[in-house]
Amino acid sequence: MQKIRHTPVAPTRTQRLASGGEIDAHRHDDHQIAYASRGTIAVTTDAGSWIAPATRALWIPAGTVHRHQAHGELDLHLIGLPTTDNPLGLDTPAVLAVSPLLRELIVAYTRDPDNDTPPHHRLRAVMLDQLTLSPERPLHLPAPTDPLLHELHDILRTDPADNRSLDDLGRQIGAGARTLSRRLRDDLGLTYPQWRTQIRLHHALVLLADDTPVTTVAHRCGWSSASTFIDVFRRTFGHTPGTRPTR
Repeated sequence: MQKIRHTPVAPTRTQRLASGGEIDAHRHDDHQIAYASRGTIAVTTDAGSWIAPATRALWIPAGTVHRHQAHGELDLHLIGLPTTDNPLGLDTPAVLAVSPLLRELIVAYTRDPDNDTPPHHRLRAVMLDQLTLSPERPLHLPAPTDPLLHELHDILRTDPADNRSLDDLGRQIGAGARTLSRRLRDDLGLTYPQWRTQIRLHHALVLLADDTPVTTVAHRCGWSSASTFIDVFRRTFGHTPGTRPTR
């Protein structure tokens, strides 16, 4: 059984992780925000995984067992918040939009976390105010509990470009498309196209973090063309795949 670390106080700090680096499974008695100003951060819990490029931050509620993984060279900014500070009232992990202003506030706040001065306290107050304006973004890839969906999930994660129909995939795992569609709705609340798109977008973010060309990412993730991928990416994230925040 994997040992889960218990760190009561969620740290506030900035740290660097190499691509592929991890922070092992642990939990805090505080809430935590994880933001990557460079690279892409993924957080995994028993309920699934959340992934965030530099235009998004991850909200991790108090008590949630989670682990971090870096995709691309990562500049990770962590902010611990007591349970009394929950600007959006969230009790499950979530991906939040990060405006240019909020980005700079997070970077500045975590640069000198032990700075116990009135200006630093005001910086924190403005940061929390900005968090209340950060809408939640649907970048959660839920973990299926149904055994058949586990098999399907493994196939699609292994090869996101697999364009076979649900009928064809069902024949491989011994289930009909109607059965799989029903279980997807019951277990994850998603249709098959919605779920497959989420899997592909997660994989795309990982590839982009390693500076894989956009055309190559589109091909490896199953989109018919780079323009189709760019359109889906823009509608989901609000910017094109090649866009990086200003530093």
